[in-house]
Amino acid sequence: MELTAGHVWLMVAAALVLFMTPGLAFFYGGMTRAKAALNMMMMSFISIGMVGVVWVLWGASMSSGEGFLQIVGNPFATFGLEGITTPDGLIKVGYAATFAIITVALISGAIADRAKFGAWSVFVPVWVTLVYCPLAYMVWGGGLFGPEGAIGKALGPAIDFAGGTVVHINAGVAALILVLIIGNRKGFGKDPNHRPHNIPFVMLGAAILWFGWFGFNGGAATTAEQGGLIWINTLAAPAAAMLGWLVTERIRDGHPTSLGAASGVVAGLVAITPACANVSPVGALGLGVVAGVASALAVGLKFRWGFDDSLDVVGVHLVSGIIGTVALGFIALPTDGVGGGLFYGGGFTQLWAQLAAAGISIAYSAILTTIIALTIHKTMGFRVSQEQEVVGVDLSLHAETAYEFGVAGHGGSFHPLHELITGKVPAAGGQTSGTDTVPAGADGKKAEEATGKESVGA
Repeated sequence: MELTAGHVWLMVAAALVLFMTPGLAFFYGGMTRAKAALNMMMMSFISIGMVGVVWVLWGASMSSGEGFLQIVGNPFATFGLEGITTPDGLIKVGYAATFAIITVALISGAIADRAKFGAWSVFVPVWVTLVYCPLAYMVWGGGLFGPEGAIGKALGPAIDFAGGTVVHINAGVAALILVLIIGNRKGFGKDPNHRPHNIPFVMLGAAILWFGWFGFNGGAATTAEQGGLIWINTLAAPAAAMLGWLVTERIRDGHPTSLGAASGVVAGLVAITPACANVSPVGALGLGVVAGVASALAVGLKFRWGFDDSLDVVGVHLVSGIIGTVALGFIALPTDGVGGGLFYGGGFTQLWAQLAAAGISIAYSAILTTIIALTIHKTMGFRVSQEQEVVGVDLSLHAETAYEFGVAGHGGSFHPLHELITGKVPAAGGQTSGTDTVPAGADGKKAEEATGKESVGA
């Protein structure tokens, strides 16, 4: 098959989406404390490795083709991509893989500073297999929500052009479940050291995400007209959402923030994802404003309700994902003069379809994620020890730190944590910076009583 402009564009779009995950690593890494930045970024990078392997072996097969009960595809139909030999087929597989990668990486932000890296490395492939792949099949692979699916026939096909249900609602629900199972960080809502340590990283990450999102939304465009609409909407909604978030901050807190600007951009991108090809530019502006304001207000609820969604995955991705998905029931453009949302005279048909897609996605993700997370938590444990939290997960889990604090700091390997908490003295030349490490007794009392900028920030 001759390589066409369409093939080239899809490969470029796939590369843009893959680049979003390192962008997410910067976005999340800057929002954590300094002693957890590397671990946070590694959670995104390990997602690339794990999902890349899963997708080649069975993930692609499970998300398309002949399925079981319109819920999931046969994992052995094209195991190892056997039988997918055309350039067109392989390019589409690669493009789809990048969506699966960033979806599971999004979840990690909710459990920053306190999750075992090994447990996360087990969670990623299991969750992608049992949660992401079936939901992708139900929405995009010809399953329940498609034109020939049981729900699609009963209520009409749900619109989710680029992942409002499959990506954002799915990840947001999973994030909430993990937070409830793993628990809050020590000092949540009280310790000022939980603030982001590097706002420029956050803004850089948001910029990379916005850049890559043009491939995320536009990769599947089939015509120039559709591609143009998607591009403009992917510009308009985040821009409006950023302004909505900043105005909300100005009214509520008295000042707009850089973190708010970056978060507002992401909220707008999330909201426009399912709707990018099906709303007008003016509709995208309105959708962005609503998402920006709603997510800005939602992130404050974690303190009122007492759940430690560390980096606002629930407040941004779940809330704006639901807004973008359900809004299509109101503002979806008619297709060839037929259908459309309630505001375009299409009646309630599309609204019921969108509500059903959002509701079933929430329920499916919540139930399966609970089973997976509880199994891991009760067997190998999902949360690090208190000593590891206090010392910092960069040092305790990876024997590294992101920064050199003082003359004794190092950016490379450190002595394992057990030497610190058992009172063993590191060998000559192996001292670590007192800013980042807190020697503690076996009962952890010294760690709790230690003073300093980061001694109680776990």
